[in-house]
Amino acid sequence: MPSLLLAAALPVSALLTALPAWAGSALAAWRISRSGDLELRTPPGTSVEAFFEEGSNVLGPRLWVDLPGAPSRSRTIRGNGAIREVRVGRPTDNTTRLVLEFRPGTRLDPSQLRLVGTGPDRWQMELGDAVSGLRPFGEGDIDAPSVSAVPSWRANPPAGGFVPAGPMPSVEGLPSVPRGRYKVVIDPGHGGPDPGAVGINGLRETDVVLDVSLQVAQLLQAKGVQVLLTRTSEVDVDLPPRVALANNSRANLFLSIHANALSMSRPDVNGIETFYFQDGASRRFAEAVQMQMVRVSPGSPDRGARPGRFFVIRRSAMPAALAEMGFVTGRLDAPRLADPSFRRRMAVAIATGVLNYLVANP
Repeated sequence: MPSLLLAAALPVSALLTALPAWAGSALAAWRISRSGDLELRTPPGTSVEAFFEEGSNVLGPRLWVDLPGAPSRSRTIRGNGAIREVRVGRPTDNTTRLVLEFRPGTRLDPSQLRLVGTGPDRWQMELGDAVSGLRPFGEGDIDAPSVSAVPSWRANPPAGGFVPAGPMPSVEGLPSVPRGRYKVVIDPGHGGPDPGAVGINGLRETDVVLDVSLQVAQLLQAKGVQVLLTRTSEVDVDLPPRVALANNSRANLFLSIHANALSMSRPDVNGIETFYFQDGASRRFAEAVQMQMVRVSPGSPDRGARPGRFFVIRRSAMPAALAEMGFVTGRLDAPRLADPSFRRRMAVAIATGVLNYLVANP
């Protein structure tokens, strides 16, 4: 698998009724839960970005989330437990920044910090055991009814899990590009001692992404695209060498393939998303891949092509994207990702997205 407040003695209910109106900010409400999760409520369709900074001997680590629109005022809210304080600020005229500053010595694993959309207007990030056990606090009514409800077939997939994904896309119908002109790097995420996320029935991210990535490479090679793989077996490859392979080879595109995850207690969260770092070519590439993945997984929420700051797409010199094919912890997605025929569908879809981008951007 790609970065997201207090009168301490007051109960949360009192805090929720004591707030001023927030003019223009997309941050409608936030809360740190008793289990140590960060929860956000925003208008449907809001684009958010989350970032992490390691601490030092004197300063604790920091986590911040940027959202559109500016808050009516900047403020600092005293925290408790591992959270020293929370700040709401205005870094630009049209941005709200929510900053969580942790106490020195707090240990957070940045690879596990993922801000995940759990609904059209809801976001959640699990902060880990180091933050659990604090008194919950926040601002705004986080439990307000959603402005745009999720269709019941998305929010509550059938209890049996597997929903047929439709007919196999045509391999013969893959777009054609000039043979030998393009070079693409395919990066199967994780590997070796790092299995990535582990989901329902022990489904491992590394097994899913390596299978799909090898098939994508084979499909692209059959169309005359030169493909370089960052790994072809269960080995551990650090992030910088993955990027170096792409940059040193002067590849035309870089695509990292992953599967998403949330807590095993949230099988209701499913969906497909693709990340890019820079607007422009990388965004168009991410959108091309996202469109095709969604088509072969009906019923799985389209979480969109979104900005992200993952190392491999941030440091790549060419258009780059990171695809999340679904949640290994999702009631709908996991049985599909475990199914070889679905993984073949996904491989064809991803290859189609890559070729479509190359056709449109020769």
